[in-house]
Amino acid sequence: MDDALSVLLRDVRPQGALFDQAVLRPPWSLRFEEHNQLVLLTMFSGEAWLSSDAVNGVTPAPVLLRPGDVVIVVGPEPYVISDDPGTAPLVVVQGTARCTTPGGALLIDDCPGCRHATGARDGRGDGCDGEGPQPVALKGTYRVESSVSQRVLDALPRFVRVPSPPGGSATLEMIAEEIHRNTPGQQVVLDRLLELLLVSSLRAWFELPEASAPSWYRAYGDPVVSRALKLLHDDPARPWTVAALAATVGVSRAGLARRFTELMGSPPMAYLTEWRICLAADLLSRTDDTVEAVSRRVGYANAYALSVAFKRTKGVRPTEHRAMSRTS
Repeated sequence: MDDALSVLLRDVRPQGALFDQAVLRPPWSLRFEEHNQLVLLTMFSGEAWLSSDAVNGVTPAPVLLRPGDVVIVVGPEPYVISDDPGTAPLVVVQGTARCTTPGGALLIDDCPGCRHATGARDGRGDGCDGEGPQPVALKGTYRVESSVSQRVLDALPRFVRVPSPPGGSATLEMIAEEIHRNTPGQQVVLDRLLELLLVSSLRAWFELPEASAPSWYRAYGDPVVSRALKLLHDDPARPWTVAALAATVGVSRAGLARRFTELMGSPPMAYLTEWRICLAADLLSRTDDTVEAVSRRVGYANAYALSVAFKRTKGVRPTEHRAMSRTS
């Protein structure tokens, strides 16, 4: 049975978009308005600053990226990477095939975004005009395709910065090596490596003292609660009760209820309800199964029972959620 992080990241996939390697001479500044939910940035060489528009009325402090650092950008709001926080954007990247000036004039080039910066030229990061290596950036974009995976994003701040580990990152070294190969199957390999880089970066960040790891991650260190979570995730349609769950885990009903609530912030059955609704939301979005069929797959007796719980949790009926998910 999978642990909570594995389950939650199951439907997070790279989109195969890599920020092309380019040497950027100061002053340079790129503003990204792609509205992606999850982006990973790192520097192969040189340094860069990451800044963002305000999110819910709060403007995040700029973050410095040194070589080997990884920053995960959470949320669709625009962000900027630049040589200095004070450098005004020179290019606006609106997608893999559309870059404009800040005034909206379309820029045409074979590398979206990166070569439009002032003085940009092709390179592998070892070129140098002046002192020190020039900045070479890598950008990975991920699809977040489910309500279940959205729980990961909900647990993260706008910028998640993971410092380069001592001795560097083996995954980044493999990515750099693969980019230089340019052989068949390259994009598949890069996608798998980007998946690995995301998961390893999240695990590293959750373990940092300054990080506020979510309850479902902290629970993995508790043998009782982690076992209970795995059972609920593995078989959500089972007619669980606290007593049945406690008996399967091998503890008393009161003991499980107390430990689960203390660690997760909600009782076991309340958590199970939230989990079932997340699963139902994904099934409604991805399949043509009837609401009746979905209800039984996630543990409700019938469509009416699911509809009541769904409306109470999501604010809309299952059919309304399905319609909205297919028009977005």
